[in-house]
Amino acid sequence: MSAVPLPPLPPAPVSVSEEGYRPGGRSIADIVDREHRQLLALVDQLTGPDATPQEGLAVLTAALSRHVSAEEQYLLPAVRAALPARADRVDAEIDADAALLAALKGLSDETLTEVAERVRRHVDGVGALVVELRAVATSEELIRLGNRLEIAEEAAPTRPHPGTPATPPWNRIVEPAVGVVDKVRDAVTRRPTYLADLPEPPRD
Repeated sequence: MSAVPLPPLPPAPVSVSEEGYRPGGRSIADIVDREHRQLLALVDQLTGPDATPQEGLAVLTAALSRHVSAEEQYLLPAVRAALPARADRVDAEIDADAALLAALKGLSDETLTEVAERVRRHVDGVGALVVELRAVATSEELIRLGNRLEIAEEAAPTRPHPGTPATPPWNRIVEPAVGVVDKVRDAVTRRPTYLADLPEPPRD
């Protein structure tokens, strides 16, 4: 039995057993690695010598809010279950996420440098845990978690809410509800929330 907490499989034909079923989708490790590269590219772009930060602050805020929410719902619980010896590091990353979201809440040109440094520390810390999870989880487990992570991101808040629950099961209940409110506000204000909304999206 897997040590990784997995979401249930979707319905499959009777002839396909769960043991032999290979889900479609992308590995959670690959998804998180790619998003980390995109976030680093975005903060580098916004803090560079020719940057015009204002047009990218809303997108950085939304991208980070979604990313942290989904990681806390599925990636970090998977690491905690599969690698019990890393529980302290998982807790440390959750605390760091809360500090990142608090800093993000007041994001401005003046605080962008601090937020950028927190993003870099997040990528280093969580990235190291992803490497360890990749070493102990099967490709099927990583894909199933990746599918759930992508669903969670689409439902996640687009603004920082550092006071919401950061661990299951409550974050999986509260975060989508908060996300609905954020998305209504985004629609009303026409706020950009995706990298593709930028005039020059960063390359990963």
